[in-house]
Amino acid sequence: MDFVNILKNIEYIQGVKIAGITQNHPDEVYIDVKEADFAKVCFGLHQSFNSPVMMLFASDQRIINNKFVICCVFLSTEFKKWFIIRINIDKKSPKFQSLAKDIYSASLFEREIKEQFGIEPQGNPDLRRLNLHDEVWPDGNYPLRKDFKLSGVEDTAANEYKFIRIEGDGIFEVPVGPVHAGIIGPGHFRFSAAGEPIINLEIRLGFTHKGIEKLFEGKKIKDAVELSECVSGDSVFSNSMAFCQAVEKVCEIKTPQKALITRAIFLELERMYNHVADMGGIAVDVGFTFPSMYASLIKEAILALNKELSGSRYLKNINAPGGINVDLSGSKKTILIDSLNSISKDFKELKNILFTSASFMDRVDKTGVLKRTTAMDLGVVGLAARACDIPLDLREVFGGVYDKVKFVPVKEKQGDVLARLSVRCSEFEESMRIIKEFLDILEKCENNLAVKFQPREGFGLGFTEGFRGPVLYWVEINKDGLIERCKIVDASFHNWQGLSYAVLGDIIPDFPVCNKSFNLSYSGNDL
Repeated sequence: MDFVNILKNIEYIQGVKIAGITQNHPDEVYIDVKEADFAKVCFGLHQSFNSPVMMLFASDQRIINNKFVICCVFLSTEFKKWFIIRINIDKKSPKFQSLAKDIYSASLFEREIKEQFGIEPQGNPDLRRLNLHDEVWPDGNYPLRKDFKLSGVEDTAANEYKFIRIEGDGIFEVPVGPVHAGIIGPGHFRFSAAGEPIINLEIRLGFTHKGIEKLFEGKKIKDAVELSECVSGDSVFSNSMAFCQAVEKVCEIKTPQKALITRAIFLELERMYNHVADMGGIAVDVGFTFPSMYASLIKEAILALNKELSGSRYLKNINAPGGINVDLSGSKKTILIDSLNSISKDFKELKNILFTSASFMDRVDKTGVLKRTTAMDLGVVGLAARACDIPLDLREVFGGVYDKVKFVPVKEKQGDVLARLSVRCSEFEESMRIIKEFLDILEKCENNLAVKFQPREGFGLGFTEGFRGPVLYWVEINKDGLIERCKIVDASFHNWQGLSYAVLGDIIPDFPVCNKSFNLSYSGNDL
């Protein structure tokens, strides 16, 4: 059955009418519906594709057509396409029917739309703010509206965030953060414990909110690439690559094969240095310091390699719309292969130290279990999902250059800290394998790293599978070649709630290792 027939079935079963279907790009299908049918069509696609809400966002188009626009994005792994349901919202009555009661993965997106645009998701039981904290952000200010001007600052002290209270005899509430004893980002974790076991964890973020999506507005494409590299410091390449892919779609750029292969190599290097750092972090959080130091040496070797190959330890200034700025030909290929061979030996030793330690295995096995059904309901993605037997990986779904190296996603079943550690280990080794195969393919590519282009008006969705999971950029470019709207979703936005469920039943001292096994980004979440 093709997707058109699936949409017809949704119309019949849900009793709705789809106003229009447009395929702007080969992997993007836009479905226009009336506001009254929005929730039913979204639920139909959610069930048909077994997909969480991958993105849900608004844009202010009142200057163009006196409307706000809401877009909800689902992914079909069967058709290898993104399905975007669109509705227009009357500017005089900014509201839409909430999806959250039927599709829980929509909940945080709806809260974000409410605080950033002032558009009410009617029926959502939880409309507390995410990033614009009540204590400092005045009511009635919606920064992603085009006519936004901050007002009422003197009225900011009256409001207070309402945490969920768990009450009863013997229940203690333990607040942790937002300032932590280390260099990690700020987040507030409020534990409710009955004796030692955790019975509830509420996470409050937004302390590093920096208005990134607002900052994109009105920027030239070149300047916007540089801004994308500042979204999350450990995912510089993933973010700039996703942004560049979106621009390439809009401007109908055919990126050279050599550039695509080179991008894949750097994407895997970014995955490797983060995975091995997280392995060391997991070790140190259970007091196993020696492998932590060993992992730091491996991470440093990869960062030094990045510097030698590209001039940047964290892979900045490499991506550009239409191609890439770094050539891995000649001596750089030899440097990369020799470094990978050396890193491989050290990595095998690190694995051996971790997996042969009985005390270490006792701390990570069956700790921080996230059940598959819970992960599915929450819309957990990326590495955390693959550790729960959910094999979604955009490198496999959309293939491209990864088809040339017979890439297969890594997954585990237990959903605990050990499973997340094991996925990291296997993905690290898979990255080394496919980088070497990419290098062989690179020699056969035409010597062309980038193409020139002219900005065009339009919109498109760019995506990469970063080390945490999908990094998504929906970019709209106006007639002047400037960024009109940029919506970003990091895997962390989906996965923080997964952490709050994974710790239930464990003790508070096990929280640090559970947290590190997810290693979610504060900065990537607090956009």
